[in-house]
Amino acid sequence: MSRPRILIVGAGFAGYQTARTLARLTRHKADITLLNPTDHFLYLPLLPQVAAGVLEPRRITVSLAGTLPQVRLVLGEADADGIDLDARTVRYTDPEGESGTLGYDRLVLAVGSVNKLLPVPGVAENAHGFRGLPEALYHRDHVIRQIELAAAADDPKSCAARCTFVVVGAGYTGTEVAAQGQLLTDALVRKQPLREGVRPRWLLLDTAPRVLPQLDEKLARTADRVLRERGVDVRTGTSVKEATPGGVLLSDGEFVESRTLVWCVGVRPDPLVESIGQPLERGRLIVDPFLQVPGHPEVFACGDAAAVPDLNKPGEFTGMTAQHAWRQGRVAARNVAASLGICSRRAYRHRDLGFVVDLGGIKAAANPLGVSLSGPLAGAVTRGYHLAAMPGNRVRVAADWLLDAVLPRQGVQLGLVRSWSVPLDTSSPELARVPGGERQSPGRVPKQSSRRAAEQSTPSEGES
Repeated sequence: MSRPRILIVGAGFAGYQTARTLARLTRHKADITLLNPTDHFLYLPLLPQVAAGVLEPRRITVSLAGTLPQVRLVLGEADADGIDLDARTVRYTDPEGESGTLGYDRLVLAVGSVNKLLPVPGVAENAHGFRGLPEALYHRDHVIRQIELAAAADDPKSCAARCTFVVVGAGYTGTEVAAQGQLLTDALVRKQPLREGVRPRWLLLDTAPRVLPQLDEKLARTADRVLRERGVDVRTGTSVKEATPGGVLLSDGEFVESRTLVWCVGVRPDPLVESIGQPLERGRLIVDPFLQVPGHPEVFACGDAAAVPDLNKPGEFTGMTAQHAWRQGRVAARNVAASLGICSRRAYRHRDLGFVVDLGGIKAAANPLGVSLSGPLAGAVTRGYHLAAMPGNRVRVAADWLLDAVLPRQGVQLGLVRSWSVPLDTSSPELARVPGGERQSPGRVPKQSSRRAAEQSTPSEGES
């Protein structure tokens, strides 16, 4: 008798935890296949530290083959129209453009989320997001390049513009990007002094009345204070009205000259789930409390792409956070195993353990188990939390933190990622694109902006 086939699509927080838990529960009683564009799990919360040069890129990537030995890894992206619920197959495209098809008896959709775009003129052409490793590497090179070009500039206006960095969105990511970025640029200008009177300037914008609007107000006040003390220009109740290659027009009418626009306004569910023809809630696939798709008991969904009922708040759905995705992955695995008669199923119910926001250096804001912390103690708790949560590379991450505390950062460009290879509207931010998007899966090709098209022929040293 053949073993049941379990197919997991996506290896983010939800997908990785589903695969790991299923491997433990089934104990070779099922064939588990994991379809993912990359060969690693990316620990997203530490991405700002990679962009700031605190951590080396590989530190936050955990090998799928190395940590999931009982799971078959298939490199590829599910095609936009590749999921056939009737035939129980998923068609995909591998990294070299070859097509393939995978069958399943149980399907777990954990495809995550992508950058959230708003209808703001010029943003898609002139901003970069912050959802994947390629974007973080591009961001780091770009910031270093702007400081280098500013240090050599004869024109004070050009120098000031290159030293102005605009971050839109004061949620987790935007707040940490601005906090870490200010530390990075301050360190860079100590080695490469700018014109007299010019210093790096980071603007953090959000339409909300405060930073970290989704978190406890006391925690948000702590983060706001640290940012302002560090020199970050925090502007709440403000948004971008238009973006151009030379700067951004703000909603209050001010034009800020800048060569850097980082888009951190949030995420939206991966558009792949829209193609399967099942009910959605704001782009998320509706599931029951057991994470099953109604009408298709063999299909499960979890993480950012799933609208999971919040049993603690009737009528609402759980948030799109790493905490929820991680725990939902564990519950999804248990319920898949239960559908095979291995264990009993369980509804998803969560309890918030608190939140941590790393603000760079020894500063952080945290409220573990509802206890508000700030300063070095919050920093220690935050880093301890990340080390405990990471499924691998803990010693290497801790070593990088130690080295960063005692050694100066290396302010050099790697030149591995250009702006046109990380388009803001990509459906796969975990992959760098090649010119024209040839390696994008069928039906998921982003339009290439005119600015990025022009940059294909522009050498790295002159890229803005």
